[in-house]
Amino acid sequence: MHPALLAAAAPASPTIDPVMIGLVALVGVLVIFTLRNSRKRKRDADEMASKLVPGAEVMTQHGIFGRLISVDDDTNEAIIETTPGTQLRVHRQTLAKVVDPTPEDNEDVIKEPSKDELTAKKPAAKSSASADPQYGERTDDEKPKRAPRKKPTE
Repeated sequence: MHPALLAAAAPASPTIDPVMIGLVALVGVLVIFTLRNSRKRKRDADEMASKLVPGAEVMTQHGIFGRLISVDDDTNEAIIETTPGTQLRVHRQTLAKVVDPTPEDNEDVIKEPSKDELTAKKPAAKSSASADPQYGERTDDEKPKRAPRKKPTE
């Protein structure tokens, strides 16, 4: 046989393709992140299920807050009481989170002043000889003025 034909028939030495290595590494990274995220979701779901006990304050996905009355695992239904005497029957999966009242949450709540505090803060009555009203302040004898209406252009 001719030596050129023998060289062509012989298997080529395997070369390492950097693109193939990159693709294998990328697939490996995607698998690792997928497994990690699925474990985290399962852990969060288990934690949520352990907190769903009657009497817990919950919030639905629609933003409705209430107190959990009961959870039926067979029918996937939950009954929440939004106000005294008002009970809602919702699907269990609509319960978004269990609300834990914490001191940090209460710092954001704005306290409304009482009537005594409001009357104490009112300024003394102005004399009729005082200057113009402050910016944004209305006087009793003045009505707000409307802007003139414009006729539609044809």
